[in-house]
Amino acid sequence: MEKSESGSPIYRYQENDKNEFQAPSGEGNIEEISNHIEKYIGKIDRVFHELISDQVHIDLHWIKPTAERPFHTLVTSGMSDRPMTTPHEMNGFKYAELSICLPAEWKLSNEDFEDEENYWPLRWLKILSRFPHEYNTWLGYGHTIPNGNPPAPFSGKSKLNTMILLPSILFDPAFHELKINEEKTIYFYTIYPLYTEEVDLKMKQGSEALFDGFERVGLSDVLKLDRENSVKKKKLFGLF
Repeated sequence: MEKSESGSPIYRYQENDKNEFQAPSGEGNIEEISNHIEKYIGKIDRVFHELISDQVHIDLHWIKPTAERPFHTLVTSGMSDRPMTTPHEMNGFKYAELSICLPAEWKLSNEDFEDEENYWPLRWLKILSRFPHEYNTWLGYGHTIPNGNPPAPFSGKSKLNTMILLPSILFDPAFHELKINEEKTIYFYTIYPLYTEEVDLKMKQGSEALFDGFERVGLSDVLKLDRENSVKKKKLFGLF
């Protein structure tokens, strides 16, 4: 198996590796997930339902900004309807859901979604939620997924081009796990967009190598298209 310099496995997928279309099973935990979201984040104001689903039916639960949490939060349900294909040693991590937080000024109406600059974070929640079921693989802590090969920016307003899955920084750590029964625990990961240089560091030294830089630039769950690159050196007196 191909590995990065840090020793982590590298998985490569082609379009023709995808499974054929399969209707969702309809067996999920949307009620438990909804209760979990409202317990640790806040009232769900709306659910964006899919009209057509492949492999799993992905709903996006929208929690609007409040005085306490002045940002939009979007959390998936449906990714965990089916187990992921994990390595044997990771059997306990077969079930996952994803979240992202967007600035309060982000436009989230149906009309706004006609502009990809508004819709792409929601699209990526769906892409990643469906990905492990389409390719018989898995997603979990520290996994990175580029926007193409070579990676292209997610937005015309940013150079961020790769997603990493990590536990939420902003929410209670108890939000990270939801135990359904003895056989099923759902893990919740937030998706954070990265720059090329951050991905390079992660591939060389592992996910934890990013954390000091994240702390230095004040990374949070809330998407910031022009955030500082956590591994790019600052200029000092006109020099690098």
